[in-house]
Amino acid sequence: MSSRRALEGELAVVAGFADPTASLEQYPTPADVAAHVVHLADLRGDVAGRTVVDLGAGTGMFALGAALRGAARVVGVELDAGALGVARENERRVGARTEVHWVCGDATRPPLARDRLTAEGPVTVIMNPPFGAQTGNEHADRAFLETVADLADVSYSVHNAGSREFVESFAGDAGGGVTDAFAATLTLDRTYDHQTSESADVDAEVFRIEWDRGGDSPPAGDD
Repeated sequence: MSSRRALEGELAVVAGFADPTASLEQYPTPADVAAHVVHLADLRGDVAGRTVVDLGAGTGMFALGAALRGAARVVGVELDAGALGVARENERRVGARTEVHWVCGDATRPPLARDRLTAEGPVTVIMNPPFGAQTGNEHADRAFLETVADLADVSYSVHNAGSREFVESFAGDAGGGVTDAFAATLTLDRTYDHQTSESADVDAEVFRIEWDRGGDSPPAGDD
């Protein structure tokens, strides 16, 4: 297994959004944060040889990180067809051996069937959903978690700082439980005209959740 820093270097070539949309909160996931999350997931046995789904994949940072770490199958779901075009170019740039299946669709209603995803074993979701910072888009991450609760055996998701109580409560109500939580800083370059600084640090939190599947697949983390 390569180091976290080596993975970060491989992901540094991933290009961001060519024409980002503010209402979709399209900000690229920084390579250092993506490498940290994917590396942790791999150490926990949640990537290599597994099916990994990236909901709201954007230009593919998490999906490609999982592909580089030897996932058996990777699916990236993204609503923006333009972003998926960049993701496909990024796939060629990183040269991962695992092919990524790019799906254009709403990540909160993905055209994915759990029984087909689990044909090769447990499903891991790794995602950076919208934080719900835009007016009219509050709590956008809730809809993503609702989808994850239906699909995943284990998930890793990035949320706005201060989300722990909400995430733990949601997971508990959906039959899951937070097993890991840690702070992360997203250093984001200026993307939209309304931003006044060339870059800004955004405080975030990352959560690992194990979802109770009622015995329909092997527990996440078991090999």
